[in-house]
Amino acid sequence: MQEAMKIFDKVKPRNFPKNTWQWHIQDPASQLLTWNKPPKSVLVIKKVRDASLLQPFKDLCVFLTEQKNMIVYVEKKVLEDPAIVNDENFGPVKKKFCTFREDFDDISNQIDFIICLGGDGTLLYASSLFQDSVPPVMAFHLGSLGFLTPFSFDNFQNQVTQVIEGNAALVLRSRLKVKVHKEHREKKNLVQNGVEENGLIVNQQEKEYGKQTKYQVLNEVVVDRGPSSYLSNVDVFLDGHLITTVQGDGVIVSTPTGSTAYAAAAGASMIHPNVPAIMITPICPHSLSFRPIVVPAGVELKIMLSPDARNTAWVSFDGRKRQEVCHGDSISITTSCYPVPSICFRDPVNDWFDSLAECLHWNVRKKQNHFTGDEEEEY
Repeated sequence: MQEAMKIFDKVKPRNFPKNTWQWHIQDPASQLLTWNKPPKSVLVIKKVRDASLLQPFKDLCVFLTEQKNMIVYVEKKVLEDPAIVNDENFGPVKKKFCTFREDFDDISNQIDFIICLGGDGTLLYASSLFQDSVPPVMAFHLGSLGFLTPFSFDNFQNQVTQVIEGNAALVLRSRLKVKVHKEHREKKNLVQNGVEENGLIVNQQEKEYGKQTKYQVLNEVVVDRGPSSYLSNVDVFLDGHLITTVQGDGVIVSTPTGSTAYAAAAGASMIHPNVPAIMITPICPHSLSFRPIVVPAGVELKIMLSPDARNTAWVSFDGRKRQEVCHGDSISITTSCYPVPSICFRDPVNDWFDSLAECLHWNVRKKQNHFTGDEEEEY
């Protein structure tokens, strides 16, 4: 006990009495965008196959290249839109772009900040492009819902200028670091003494551990029963201990940002992005007592098929990369050390409540009439 007190003495403020502890809670409004040097490059992400975004995209790119002298990165498939290919007036601007292809080109060290044009899906897509550190993201509401896109495009020149000059607040949206480990079932019957039927020597590590893929997830990991008519039957472990078995349509593991997405539809609480937490939400559980729970950020969750599961399960990451989960496969989930710095329109708290009111109509109800003098006397 004395040794423990010595350790705590080193970390507590010196001007406080020995048995008094102070817990410093950071004000969310204190998270501000600060550039070490003026930004020079910007990635513009546009929702593909949306004709209504063509003109805003062109206006923004002209502004960035000609007035702000910035290097603009654009995904190659965006420029393959016939409306852009056939626009001769936009040709000189298009020649200045740097292009890339998803899953082929690494641009993680070349981008200073990101501008998204579209709905919430554009921000999720931007997150998926960066598996490590993510540049600050400015998201314009040009889609359907817009819970994660606080900026209106009407006055984009002034708003982009403010961001370039560093006059903006940030909210750090935590992500989930996910590892999917799959057994090498295909090679089990083909491998004999470390050699395949075709004569190739099998890598020992690959033979034992199979395939492992990693993902950075901003909203949620969803494990569900897929096309099967049976209940999903998956075990959920927390830091190596079995905490429950999910029997139902599936389970959602989400970030606070994802708490207003699929998890909200499944009955979870909505949690502000600044709260360090991971949510576990069952999907249509076959149990009257299975309520959604919140666990601390940083714990490690592991999801596997139960040994007696009748069917396989399916997993998706922010609605993408959907794949089958078989017996022996595992999904490890913990909080990532690479959040998404999302630029605020005002500040993290006001932006969040504005989105709850405007997008989800949170607590919308016709107001109760007040009593008149005569009615009050009757009661």
